[in-house]
Amino acid sequence: METDRPTGRDQDPGNEPDTLARHVVDTVESLVTLWFAAAEDVVPQLSARQLFALQTVRRRPELNLTALAEHLEIGLPTASRLCGRLVSAGLLQRTVQPHNRREVRLMVTADGRRFLADVTERRSLCLATVFGAMTPGERASLQRGLGAFEQAHARTRPQPRGDTQGGGGAATGG
Repeated sequence: METDRPTGRDQDPGNEPDTLARHVVDTVESLVTLWFAAAEDVVPQLSARQLFALQTVRRRPELNLTALAEHLEIGLPTASRLCGRLVSAGLLQRTVQPHNRREVRLMVTADGRRFLADVTERRSLCLATVFGAMTPGERASLQRGLGAFEQAHARTRPQPRGDTQGGGGAATGG
């Protein structure tokens, strides 16, 4: 009689999805600690939310203040204060659009780009130190595992509303 139970290595209780999930939670907590510690010594010191907001504006320069608030899932007054702190630090610039005085556009300044590059470099160095303590085989296994995770995540990620083709629909807007 055939069963759906995996054979061989997959029967290891450590490979069960819930066991693996708990292990990943512990590992991610270590990674998050390393991630934020790498940004602690950078001047000016930013909160995690401020850093995330600055990174978001850099990645999505079309965002205005309202769109940033929505992206961060915070209220408009909170986003405005957060951006005000980044402006005061010289990392972000706010400009009122001439065609719509109510629209505030956001732009990362040259100092902001240097700041983000410094944080990225520090994070990369911290990760490289950890990876340097691994054997080449462990690094290769990690790389394969991360690739497999990304592929599985893509298969299980919910489709955006209106996309029933799984990414193969018609282009919209321009």
